[in-house]
Amino acid sequence: MGSSGAGKTTLLNSLTFRSDRTVTETGVRTINGVPVNRKLLTAISAYVQQHELFIGTLTIWEHLVFQALVRMDRHIPYEKRIARVEQVIKDLSLEKCKNSIIGVTGELKGLSGGEMKRLSFASEVLTDPPLIFCDEPTSGLDSFMAHNVIGMLKNMASNGKTIICTIHQPSSEIYYMFDRIMLMASGRTAFFGVPNEAITFFKTLGVGCPKNHNPADFFVQLLAIVPSQELRSCKTIDTVCEEYECSLYKYSEIIYQKKLFSSKKLSWSRLHLDGLQNISSPYKASWTEQLSAVLWRSWLSVKKEPALVRIRLAETIIVALMMSFFFYDQHLDQDGVISINGAIYLCITVMTYQNMWSVINVFCSELPVFLREHHNGMYRTDVYFLIGLNPKFIHFIIAIILISLVSQVAVSVGYLVSCASVNLRVALFMSAVTYMPFMLCGGFFLNIESIPSYFRWLSIFSWYKYANEGLQINQWSDIESIQCSSLNTTCLRTGDDVLKSNSFVYSNIITDIISLLLLIVGFRFLAFLSLLVKTSRN
Repeated sequence: MGSSGAGKTTLLNSLTFRSDRTVTETGVRTINGVPVNRKLLTAISAYVQQHELFIGTLTIWEHLVFQALVRMDRHIPYEKRIARVEQVIKDLSLEKCKNSIIGVTGELKGLSGGEMKRLSFASEVLTDPPLIFCDEPTSGLDSFMAHNVIGMLKNMASNGKTIICTIHQPSSEIYYMFDRIMLMASGRTAFFGVPNEAITFFKTLGVGCPKNHNPADFFVQLLAIVPSQELRSCKTIDTVCEEYECSLYKYSEIIYQKKLFSSKKLSWSRLHLDGLQNISSPYKASWTEQLSAVLWRSWLSVKKEPALVRIRLAETIIVALMMSFFFYDQHLDQDGVISINGAIYLCITVMTYQNMWSVINVFCSELPVFLREHHNGMYRTDVYFLIGLNPKFIHFIIAIILISLVSQVAVSVGYLVSCASVNLRVALFMSAVTYMPFMLCGGFFLNIESIPSYFRWLSIFSWYKYANEGLQINQWSDIESIQCSSLNTTCLRTGDDVLKSNSFVYSNIITDIISLLLLIVGFRFLAFLSLLVKTSRN
């Protein structure tokens, strides 16, 4: 307990192995006197974050079923998992709203603040952990809902759970519901013990809490850094913390802990913990179970957003119609060559733009959900025939393959930019910086051979280059005659002439397809490494 900036969340993150690299830690973490590592703590504990993060289109029941699929032991049958979900819903009084949409603040109406908080607890207690960490469980709630949430935690503690939570400024009624409190100030311990003893301790310092006054309010105000009185506030904090360090209250807590550790009951707990030391992975579900669960959740989310599907469909139709109107019925003459090549490059650009920016917007906004997948497999089948591209079936299939590969490369680049960026604004900036040089190296605006040597290496990683070359080879490879004007002495008379003018080689089409596949794998692997670095830092 303490004012903002007292170090509550920092301490909680340190206890749960969640500190970033800027925090220096000393000491050891023990449970019942037994040292624990990250895997062991993850296996036996739960952490309820301050800010709820859900897929807003799911219902409470669907969300908890997903949690049960990925977090409960893989050997537990599906029927028992569902039974556990129903039991948790009942225990946390979520029965009336279990089929309600969770909702998204400001976008989709859903659960109330109290229901959201209870759902957070429900997600964590599914595995019945003996130890629960809570960061500001009453944040953003009114006094009534705050009392209900703490009352729920009190019931859990009464049923044998250990609850460790941070709290900012509780009401007096909530204050006395805790078994023990730690008052913090500037990262230091000002008191640790029974709530009633805190009042006595401060009274011995000559700063007793007034009658009919909320003790929590009094302590937080006393130990806060007042902006206009920094020196005085720091002196007060130093005095209180130093007095506590040499007080009987601290030593009585140490004696109390030693008595607990020496008890017979806890010795059995130590044996239980020792048996958990061999845990090889914190993941309860297998890789295939995790994948199937995430795909199921993604399908539910997409299915419940018909407006988004309609918008994407409308976008596809509008772009297709615009391209059709501007490039309709191109002829095999010199002007047609330029127009068809432009249409090919525009298709690549549209697929890149639509997929990459869609991924960035979704991935950055929902990165904390972490495994949220974004799939967009649309391609412009109708545009292909209206423009007048090569109508042979094999050429149509090759065009579909190449355009589909472009969309997947764009998705991969979107993943990489999103994972490597700190927020959406940076990701959008980085995508523009990434997008432009690869587009210029695609062989449409500049001939590959005319690109300066110090920039030519970029074309190796340009999906525009491989897609543009592949689609042009697919279009022009068997075109034997192109109309020419008698006044044009540099006429491109065949499809081979068109390819040679762009420095494209017919035999490269297989290489182009393989290169696009390698770019998909390469960019996604780099995205995974970026995400791995980001999670290790956090």
